[in-house]
Amino acid sequence: MSQVRSINTIKGGLGLRELQAVLAVAELGSFRRAAAALGYTQSALSHQVSALEAALGQSLFDRPGGRAQVRLTPAGEAVCRRARRVLSEVEAVAADAEQAARGESVRVRIGVTQTSAAEIMPAALRAFRDDYPGVEVVLVAADEPEDSRDALRRGELDLAFSYNSETDEYIEAIRVVDDPWVILTRRDSGIAGLDDPGFEALEGQDLVAWTRRWRGQVDLEDTWARRGITPRIVYRTDDNLALQRLVAAGLGHACIGRVVASGAVDPSLTWLEPHEAPPTRTIALCYARHRPMTATARTLITAIRAQSA
Repeated sequence: MSQVRSINTIKGGLGLRELQAVLAVAELGSFRRAAAALGYTQSALSHQVSALEAALGQSLFDRPGGRAQVRLTPAGEAVCRRARRVLSEVEAVAADAEQAARGESVRVRIGVTQTSAAEIMPAALRAFRDDYPGVEVVLVAADEPEDSRDALRRGELDLAFSYNSETDEYIEAIRVVDDPWVILTRRDSGIAGLDDPGFEALEGQDLVAWTRRWRGQVDLEDTWARRGITPRIVYRTDDNLALQRLVAAGLGHACIGRVVASGAVDPSLTWLEPHEAPPTRTIALCYARHRPMTATARTLITAIRAQSA
């Protein structure tokens, strides 16, 4: 009987709203931002999280106070893993109903960068299509962050990938995967065998770089300048494939995201992870706060994040 009472106590504080609240706080690192994203007051959201913690008899978050980011406890991580599965199934039910009610193909439009289009979406769409073969997913080239944000506000895109996206009153972002800078080089290069490489390995080396219209490249070069590292930039490009081919041809090393480096197009290439911390790079999915998100789009987000993890 004690076990039954325990289960009933947990059920009393366990609902979809409570699970959504915990996941939102975990994703956004803040009760305030999570409340804004879900459309609750902060006190209401805190109450939902506290109710679940009380029902489980476990603290789900470390709350340092002030403006510091809250973090999941081990119990919180376990709850979030299970909550994602539960909410994924609920989203799938809603997506099925939405598609059946329309009696037609459902369309989701996603603004994609070169990295997300080539390295993230294929696996995600393969998994998504098994359950939703009738959904039309449109991938729209969207490398310029401001253009993507404008398209989201106008309703021309449902979702858009972005690096280090800043949220505001119009746009919210969901983290997909960290994509730190790594050094791309040939396997037979002079730096490929370094045991503990750092960016100083690029000092005086020929480098293939992105053009400086990309904020990430500017931040990276500024970091090198502060550390007194001065590689020779011999080529610049905006094309992911071209950059890899230039490195494979032995025309220089490069700094690219780990996501792309892990799937390098040429077997002669390898990558080194610098021991020092470079500028932060996080790939996120953005959506417009003021536009209702379809159940199908939410299910696709779940598939993307699952495959990226």
